[in-house]
Amino acid sequence: MKRSIVYMACTVLLCGGMVLVSENVVAFNPVDLQKLKTTKNCTHCDLSGADLNGANLNRADLNGSDLSGANLSGVNLSGANLPRANLCRANLSQANLGGADLFKVDLSQANLSEAKLFGANMGSVNLDSANLGNANLRGANLGGANLNWANLSGATWIDGSKCQAGSIGECKK
Repeated sequence: MKRSIVYMACTVLLCGGMVLVSENVVAFNPVDLQKLKTTKNCTHCDLSGADLNGANLNRADLNGSDLSGANLSGVNLSGANLPRANLCRANLSQANLGGADLFKVDLSQANLSEAKLFGANMGSVNLDSANLGNANLRGANLGGANLNWANLSGATWIDGSKCQAGSIGECKK
């Protein structure tokens, strides 16, 4: 009986440890990354954790792709097609997403500080706990967006007004 309990406890600890380790390991598919860089067309690709800092991906097609945890700081994604993509925990600081299609994109916990999102389709987007500090959302469609705990301090709101410091979950004007 004692062996069974010890065995079960070790199994739980070992599996729990593997879950914790695997949760921090993010690996993109190198073939998908090369495809994106050469064609700007990579639908349903695994680009999780990829470093695309400063890349020019305007008008790229990333429909349904996994970019969770990716470094997209300063990337040009203007006019890009990203519906249903996973950008959870991605770094999109100072990225240009003007006119991009972000319908139903998961941007929870993403860093979008100083991002250009003017005119973007952000309908039903998940921005839970995202940082949108000083981002430009002028003219963006935020219909059905989840802004729970999103930092909007200093952001330019959809109507062109500035959100006050401390705007969390809503734009306080």
